[in-house]
Amino acid sequence: MSQSRTAKQHRKTAETDIEIELNVDGSGKAQIDTGVPFFDHMLTLFTKHGLFDLKVKVVGDIEVDYHHTVEDTGIVLGGCFREALGNKAGIVRYGFWLLPMDETLAEVALDLSGRSFLSYHAPENVEAIGGVNRFSYQLVEEFLRAFSSSLLATLHVEIRRGRDAHHMAEAIFKGLARALDAATRHDPRVTGIPSTKDVL
Repeated sequence: MSQSRTAKQHRKTAETDIEIELNVDGSGKAQIDTGVPFFDHMLTLFTKHGLFDLKVKVVGDIEVDYHHTVEDTGIVLGGCFREALGNKAGIVRYGFWLLPMDETLAEVALDLSGRSFLSYHAPENVEAIGGVNRFSYQLVEEFLRAFSSSLLATLHVEIRRGRDAHHMAEAIFKGLARALDAATRHDPRVTGIPSTKDVL
């Protein structure tokens, strides 16, 4: 593996201004500043457990809501992975992780298929996370939808068991990191693009 799998993207809208730098083959170094503390925590552990190197700087309309910041970050991060992976020659393509965290068990399955699809199953009416600046648990699904759509990946996420909102969110982000790490690895047995269509 000689080619560097890195990307840098900047996206500015009336609601958010986002800059992300990614190295797929990193060591877990994170420099995250989204203005949303819990989201920073999720992206930091995503980076650590996926062994990516990630810099994220977001200026968003968080005085209105966290929704735009979380969704738009998912869009740009997915775009960075898509750019860094190029034509995906030589990769495993599929990744799966079953991640336990205390009472929570999260299942994440990923196919870097070139087709965007999200299947998400988790408890409904989950309470918000945190103290003063509370993070709506529903934003986890919004991030996943934006990320998989921009990455052009098929993503299945299910909370098999869980009650605590923080634990469920954290298990999902860690599971996504591990599944993505597995899917993006190079397999020396793979010749070219891992698809009978010869394109992903």
